[in-house]
Amino acid sequence: MKNRNLISINDFSKEEQLRILELAAEFEQQPTQKILENFVVATLFFEPSTRTRLSFESAASRLGAKVIGFSSAASSSVTKGESLKDTILTVSNYSDIIVMRHPREGSARYAAEVSPVPVINAGDGANQHPTQTLLDMYSIQKTQGTLDNLQVAFVGDLKYGRTVHSLTMALTQFNTTFHLVSPLELKLPSYVKRHIKEKNLAYYQYTELMEIIPKVDIIYMTRIQRERFSDPMEYEKVKNAYNLSNNMLTDARSNMRILHPLPRVNEIAEDVDNNPKAYYFQQALNGVFVRQALLSAILGVKK
Repeated sequence: MKNRNLISINDFSKEEQLRILELAAEFEQQPTQKILENFVVATLFFEPSTRTRLSFESAASRLGAKVIGFSSAASSSVTKGESLKDTILTVSNYSDIIVMRHPREGSARYAAEVSPVPVINAGDGANQHPTQTLLDMYSIQKTQGTLDNLQVAFVGDLKYGRTVHSLTMALTQFNTTFHLVSPLELKLPSYVKRHIKEKNLAYYQYTELMEIIPKVDIIYMTRIQRERFSDPMEYEKVKNAYNLSNNMLTDARSNMRILHPLPRVNEIAEDVDNNPKAYYFQQALNGVFVRQALLSAILGVKK
């Protein structure tokens, strides 16, 4: 994986994805290792982020790397009219690897094409979020003991949810059955469902959340993303479509766990937080270990 870009989850083979999960488990046991002291990691976030940016910076810092970058486009020369190409070419002079989030779909792929150093996609619009996918896979594997033959429900914004798109593609490698819960306006895009069909796997579509709770091993909740709607009235119609509360979990399987890429708004009630089935904050912590694994593998320190 040395010097490879990670733009789509499909850029890494199944075996490479599983190797990243193995490395993440090693870093979970020993998160502080000064193995990247000679490297500089650039984090370029043209779109707001808390968990992804900070977990990448935490991962790099725990491994001894220096971190440079910016947390919003407003603090970069983009405000002066600088092109993405010029930004990438300039920052690549100062760093060994670039982690980038950008609101425009396809921007990460373009950055990788012009950059002389590896690029990791930290989210490009509503397209892909492969590092979130890997930490989600790690979380599923930890809670279920396997990635194979699971019943997985995705709930909420399946149309614009880049975390859902990436994770669906990854889980088609593991004989997953998909339960897709969304308003009609926010159904999973056809191109993502095509990946499920190509693997001859089953998926079922619902509009009601309660219907799937007793059936599944994982409930992956997502927020309805205001920033993806060009029409505020369309957002208002669906913003409160789902709210998972503690009293709804009575008939859930004992092994069932609730994941969420965060941030949440009102789709998971706070009374769920103390339920042992809630795993979303541990999931966020897992992001540090997975991103340590990615940085060390792409920079060639781990194999």
